[in-house]
Amino acid sequence: MIYHEQSRMIYGEQRRIIISLIAAMDKNRVIGKNNSLPWKLPQDLARFKSLTLGHAVIMGRKTYESIGKALPGRVNIIVTTSESYSALGCTVVGSLESAIDISKNEEEIFIIGGESIFKQALRFADRLYLTVIDNVFAGDTFFPEFDITKWQEVSRMDFPISPEASWPFSFLLYEKISQNS
Repeated sequence: MIYHEQSRMIYGEQRRIIISLIAAMDKNRVIGKNNSLPWKLPQDLARFKSLTLGHAVIMGRKTYESIGKALPGRVNIIVTTSESYSALGCTVVGSLESAIDISKNEEEIFIIGGESIFKQALRFADRLYLTVIDNVFAGDTFFPEFDITKWQEVSRMDFPISPEASWPFSFLLYEKISQNS
């Protein structure tokens, strides 16, 4: 089944599932180093929580292990090729397709990482919720490159350096430009 053609039935009406990627990255698309975030940004974590709470979150095994537990208030789905892998409070599947398929009753699902899962999901995504930190960090994990001309910036909020943030950063929301337009 093609990811973006996933839909659900509501009151007899077909509705498409919104597939969203959510990530924080630096100016060079770094999203991690040694299986953790290379920065502390409480505003980003608060935004992540407010956007994903009550929704399904799909992540790779390494992302789950970096978090260390199931995220409360969400349906947690881990994608891994390890058939014997299990995690308390999570559903474990062998492919991104399976993860999306079991989320078909959701209005919006969030792909939360890591690099490999983002690469697989990007071409099917409807929305990108990005936090871009105006700094360069050492890292070993990256958000995939994407063609910005296929996306429309829907909202942007810029934040200066503050007691809570050592670097300026922006919250961005992109939506894929419809090919039917």
